[in-house]
Amino acid sequence: MHEENAPDPGPPPQGRGSRLAFEIKSWFRDIFSAFAIAIFIVIFVVQPVKVEGTSMQPQLVDQERIFVNRFIYRFKDISRGDVVVFWYPKDRSKSFIKRVVGIPGDTVEILSGTVFVNNVRMDEPYLVPEFRDDKSFRPVVVPPGRYFVLGDHRNSSNDSRSWGFVSQDLIYGKAVFSYWPVSRLGPVE
Repeated sequence: MHEENAPDPGPPPQGRGSRLAFEIKSWFRDIFSAFAIAIFIVIFVVQPVKVEGTSMQPQLVDQERIFVNRFIYRFKDISRGDVVVFWYPKDRSKSFIKRVVGIPGDTVEILSGTVFVNNVRMDEPYLVPEFRDDKSFRPVVVPPGRYFVLGDHRNSSNDSRSWGFVSQDLIYGKAVFSYWPVSRLGPVE
């Protein structure tokens, strides 16, 4: 389909100097476009985050660098098992990273370190025995617009067991990819 008003760029200019100038200009335009797209993605879609602390071991370790998808929850609901980054409910100048265990309407209970959601034992393949604890937590119903979150390193985590539910408006993204150190490169699961 031909646009009547679209200018025809025509062939590149002739001559050695003008052809080189055309190539350089084209090259800079492509670099600028790629840079602009990268900035858009970093500002609006993903955010680099440094993990501080041990509460998500072994999945995420202290000083690990990850990308957080800030856009994903505009299109899909937060799910059990998602690793989310959120503003700490007790001090909104700090951000935390934890795993979602309970979503609105769920009943969450912990019996001797085992998590039950709606009276069903939760499958938690990401936990390792040395990071479990044997504590219990009374049953709670997750209210609308709130989430129950836990660290994977249960005996070293400050989470919903201590300070309650996380409001959906405090959750600003889902951890999706680890990029540093290179030995831990890969998706966050």
